[in-house]
Amino acid sequence: MSTKVRGIAALILACGLPFLVSTPTGAEEETGTEVAVLKPGDRGESVTLLQQRLHNRGYYYGKINGVYDEQTMFAVWAVQKSGGLRPNGTVGPEVWKALEGPSRNRPMVPNGGADRVEIDLRDQLLTVYRHNRPVLISHISSGAEQPFCLNGHCGNAVTPTGDFRVTRRAPGWTTGRLGAMYNSLYFVGGVAMHGATRVPPWPASHGCVRLPLAVSKRLYELVGIGDRVYVRGKI
Repeated sequence: MSTKVRGIAALILACGLPFLVSTPTGAEEETGTEVAVLKPGDRGESVTLLQQRLHNRGYYYGKINGVYDEQTMFAVWAVQKSGGLRPNGTVGPEVWKALEGPSRNRPMVPNGGADRVEIDLRDQLLTVYRHNRPVLISHISSGAEQPFCLNGHCGNAVTPTGDFRVTRRAPGWTTGRLGAMYNSLYFVGGVAMHGATRVPPWPASHGCVRLPLAVSKRLYELVGIGDRVYVRGKI
């Protein structure tokens, strides 16, 4: 076990933090001990390490503060869904391994342009590519694909599939007939990628692509008018 692992393990024991054992740095294979298992609500050095690794891989843009909060959970969901795992928010050996190994992200439209956004409705994931490399990967909640009526407006909650481009940007909070939206990036009619306070692990929107608030800030910095948006899959 490395000096760093021993040090953080000692800190966990001293503080009585809710982890099984030491931090995840490959020690499981070397010593037979279990890696730290983290869940929402946990705090400490292992959560800080998790947030740093999530940020380095383009999953997390919240505060690196050692607190396993909602924005951290959204990032963990994205990692789990990218690896074909159930998005339950528990960070065990499979999640740590995914953050240490090569990316499993596979482009849906490899010839879609070096700079683009891909939205996968099946896995409920959004990926931003720059120079053909994924730089942001986020959990989303797309259209629920159910009829709805809200504030006198009725329709079908469908996120359209196809090839689009960003046509309009609306910074900050805006409020329409269907609710509040943050940093909206419209790509077809009134359908946009935007931050939301509620981004459940299933399709639940009226047709827009909801993202975690922290991620939507970074998305708004990366994506501009005319950028390609590809929407594929079925829920």
